[in-house]
Amino acid sequence: MALRFLNKRVFITGASTGIGACLAREFAKQGADVILTARRLELLEKVAADIRAIGRKAVSISCDVTQPQSLVDAVATGTAQLGGIDIAIANAGFGIAEFFQQLTVEDFRRQFETNFFGVLNTIYAVLPPLKASHGQLVLMGSISGRVGLPTSSAYSASKFAVNGLAESIYYDLADEGIDVSWINPGIVESDIAKVDNKGVYHEDRPDPRPSRLMMKTEPAVRQMLKGIYAKKSEIIITFHGKFLVWINRWFPKLWRFLFHWHTKGKLQAFKASRRKNS
Repeated sequence: MALRFLNKRVFITGASTGIGACLAREFAKQGADVILTARRLELLEKVAADIRAIGRKAVSISCDVTQPQSLVDAVATGTAQLGGIDIAIANAGFGIAEFFQQLTVEDFRRQFETNFFGVLNTIYAVLPPLKASHGQLVLMGSISGRVGLPTSSAYSASKFAVNGLAESIYYDLADEGIDVSWINPGIVESDIAKVDNKGVYHEDRPDPRPSRLMMKTEPAVRQMLKGIYAKKSEIIITFHGKFLVWINRWFPKLWRFLFHWHTKGKLQAFKASRRKNS
């Protein structure tokens, strides 16, 4: 395997499970040292052990992206041990799935607190070391941040905000020597379905998303790293994700007509196929 990221120092939020953990392992396989952050330190240590087993450095730090000082402290600890940060990935997030009529403003605030303001907190914390290294900032979005779907208003709104933020700071940070990329995955095997609408993780919770569309985590992450290495601005993962973005861009009226026809009178079943709530 090509060591595309040899001796690069990578900072990842939400690195304890799912896509975040897989990103950490894959970066290490490609030569990077990794700063792992998430709320559950015991899970981070398992990922760190895997990374150290292949001869790369790993630093595990308990961190909550909704708390700005927590991120500042994590960045300070990580950079003290690895000497800096070359790539920072704002990956932490979760999804609220419910009909808009059943949601409250507080539900939207809770969704944005992690998925948008948590990303902002991450960006501000990593800016100094990224400026020093002329590094790369990567934001984790979603196809739901490009194409709105039923029962996803809070999640889609937060990810649309991430995409808008990424496109804007792409220019703002260029003069600082920082490259900006944003990743928009379609349905990828992950732990997002294990987190309920309150942000609580349930280990044994089944994933109701359609398996026929679901891409395995490892190949999806390898595609992500390929895009990051090429310093692509937007990185869209999965064929169905690329198709949805394409048809929504060029034939938005046709897409809305077809999707509305497909789901009319079936939205309860559609919600159940996407996410089980507590």
